[in-house]
Amino acid sequence: MKCLIVFSSSHGTTEKASMLLCHFLKCDVQLIDLNQCNSQPDITEYDTIIIGGSIHLGSIQKKVKQFIKSNFEKLLTKRVALFLCCMNEGELAKVQFNKVYPLELRKHSIANGLFGGELLFSQMNFLERQIIKKVKGISGDVTNLNEKSIKAFANQLN
Repeated sequence: MKCLIVFSSSHGTTEKASMLLCHFLKCDVQLIDLNQCNSQPDITEYDTIIIGGSIHLGSIQKKVKQFIKSNFEKLLTKRVALFLCCMNEGELAKVQFNKVYPLELRKHSIANGLFGGELLFSQMNFLERQIIKKVKGISGDVTNLNEKSIKAFANQLN
């Protein structure tokens, strides 16, 4: 089985989660960072497509939205799994997940994952740091990336 993980990462957390996911999957996996692509990747040769992104300034990355929009009909013919990295937990995280992934794709997906997140001040620009300080009251790196959730997600796909 050939598996493709496509993701976009603003500060590296989604990339880190994607790498961990690769480690747990028992298939031939290729990783594509949408930030490094000049064109949409060809998904026809893959059996399973895993799409990942993170909440950045209230929404998922534009590159993830574009990938889904460009490949929507093809995705509905594949095994699809979706994951999101975000700092919120519980119902708030589910609300964010439902907001960023289209309903039809969520219904079609065989696995949905919430992997936690990170606030990495060392990776943020000045404006982002100021917003996080004001909104969250945080002034240093915080991580709640959930390896257990990533492993459980992989087990659903294996």
